Amino acid sequence: PPSTHSQERMSGAEPPLPKAVTFATASLGGIGGWCVVHPFNSIAVRSSLATTSGRPFSLSSVLASEGVAGLYSGLGAGCYRQLIYAGSRFGLYEDFRDRLHSYRGTTDFASRLVTGGSAGGIAAYLSCPMEVCVVRMSNDGSLPEAERRGYKGVGDAFRRIVKEEGATTFWRGSTPFVQRAVMVGCFQVATYDELKGFYAGALGQEKNILPNVFCAAMTSGLIYSAVTMPLEAAKNRMAGQKPGADGKLPYTGTLQTLAKVARGEGVKGLYKGYGAYYLRCGGHTVTMFVLVNLFRERYRAMLM
Repeated sequence: PPSTHSQERMSGAEPPLPKAVTFATASLGGIGGWCVVHPFNSIAVRSSLATTSGRPFSLSSVLASEGVAGLYSGLGAGCYRQLIYAGSRFGLYEDFRDRLHSYRGTTDFASRLVTGGSAGGIAAYLSCPMEVCVVRMSNDGSLPEAERRGYKGVGDAFRRIVKEEGATTFWRGSTPFVQRAVMVGCFQVATYDELKGFYAGALGQEKNILPNVFCAAMTSGLIYSAVTMPLEAAKNRMAGQKPGADGKLPYTGTLQTLAKVARGEGVKGLYKGYGAYYLRCGGHTVTMFVLVNLFRERYRAMLM
């Protein structure tokens, strides 16, 4: 007969982890996943922002002028962001989901969407400062020399933004970032959680083992990247913008940014860099959830 642990896997009723372990493994999984996909994020950000200054994006030019290391600009900020964002997003989701389950007595897809979206929005707002640093540092090398900010690291970027532009700058693009994160919470975390059960039934997989996690993560990554790309484009433009000659910022809000880009470049302008964005989304989703699962399995094996 199958072991108790195997039966728990099949039913999804594994013993609950301490809250600290839930949040810590989510953060570590997010950081590990980000180290893998950061170059794709840099490509997606640069491709999305290139048209704002009228410059075509060329990966070969980036590699020729900066080398592969140029694609890792802003990696430190990205890891700090994942420490807050991934830990809060996935950790809060599980906490909210379990609390709602204890109140309602059931967990359905609707409750997963609500708790996933809520956790995503909160996590995004908390991590906005690191998001601005990631966007700026990832794109800095592609700017003309006179326009480069030349941040020396995450700490330098953080200090200079506060000193030169004010702390409110960190939340200048918070609206599309939070809106995107709500969508990510719904279409990544919630669908991932739901799809694990779907693939367990459809393909006869054991729930929460590697094939089950991989299938669910790849599918949720595809769904959420297609849905959130326009908001990602709006967030990047708002976070990376500079005032024009008249002292005014070109992008003032999510809808205004989406409409302005669509009018000037067509809807395809909102999906510029989508290939790299999907590799980032799909790659990070798979790597993060696989690592989170491995960390938790290791913890259970050692201490539970």
